[in-house]
Amino acid sequence: MTIALATALEARDKDDDMPLLCAELAQRGMAHEVVDWDDAAIDWRRYRMVVIRSTWDYTDRLPEFLAWAERVAALTRLINPVAVVRWNTHKGYLLDLAARGVPIVPTTLVRAGEPMPLIGGGEIVVKPAVSAGSRGTKRFVGDPLGAQRHGQALLERGRDVVIQPYLDRVDTLGETSLLYFAGQFSHAIRKGPLLPPNGEPTRALFAAEHITARMPSATELAVGAQVLAAIPFATLLYARVDLLLDASGAPCLLELELTEPSLFFQTDANAVVRFVDALAAL
Repeated sequence: MTIALATALEARDKDDDMPLLCAELAQRGMAHEVVDWDDAAIDWRRYRMVVIRSTWDYTDRLPEFLAWAERVAALTRLINPVAVVRWNTHKGYLLDLAARGVPIVPTTLVRAGEPMPLIGGGEIVVKPAVSAGSRGTKRFVGDPLGAQRHGQALLERGRDVVIQPYLDRVDTLGETSLLYFAGQFSHAIRKGPLLPPNGEPTRALFAAEHITARMPSATELAVGAQVLAAIPFATLLYARVDLLLDASGAPCLLELELTEPSLFFQTDANAVVRFVDALAAL
């Protein structure tokens, strides 16, 4: 039976991982198809498994996406599993992980229907709790009223809101992403800073990124291992741990990507081999 690689129509020419993944699967004789997750004509029972990859348009259609995941999981094997998708598509999971002892970027979660809290000075990031690719995310410098208004506008559209301090070491050191396949560290990348001060959120599917390979520090790897150990699910095919350095230089979790993360195969010659090894073992 064939493996389905779930994407979105808008992402088909933007997923840099997909050509490398398809080439590796083909080389091993593993039948596969790239399919749009919302294609109503697909009979998902045809597939041995459905691997979520670049379904990046789901953030504005979360109930529809979760209903699709539930439906697919009832017909075949969904990877990562539907319970993971349900938990990980809302950034409230950060508070769950913090309660388990994971160091996170300090995070305030405001639910739709709750009042927007007063925001103090300093650099602040305000974003939807359901978002990807930095869409809807704004960085405010010396503009607490602007941050308040942006958060209030999101709440009025029925969106939960996340408020975090901007950790400015990212401007010089970037963000570190640790990639894990089947619970094993594979490789790491550096992502350059994405948010211009007092700029507008991207209108594209995701903000333009500057990605390079990175050798993570022992401390970053230790935090990555701590994050993986705190995930309330069995070992997953893929996980991406995105870290920033706080004011003291200690790594803390910005995001844990378990649903549709870019895996940056192009930054490590053997990354796609390790990924398909993990997939084949399933």
